[in-house]
Amino acid sequence: MTGRDVSLAQAHALAARERLNGTAQRLQHQLEPHRLARNALDQITDGGEQLARAGADAARRNPATIAGAATVLVVLLARKRIGRLLGAAKPPVAQKSALPAERIGS
Repeated sequence: MTGRDVSLAQAHALAARERLNGTAQRLQHQLEPHRLARNALDQITDGGEQLARAGADAARRNPATIAGAATVLVVLLARKRIGRLLGAAKPPVAQKSALPAERIGS
């Protein structure tokens, strides 16, 4: 190898080292904990917004289905109150029967 080849190889190595350092710095920047947390929160928020939009669109397309489901949910959650309002009586409590000796005629 000539001196020129060595110098060229050193220049290539230096350039490769600088590229590697730049890549490492970019990765460190992207992997900072607060940045990762912010990105995760943004993705969750976007997913929630998309889900809410899809639900609203489905409700607009099928209002009767949504009304029926809401009615069933309300009835399930308020079934005890509804029963009291409609006067549903509790089953009568069985009274204790007399002792056998008392039944015979004492």
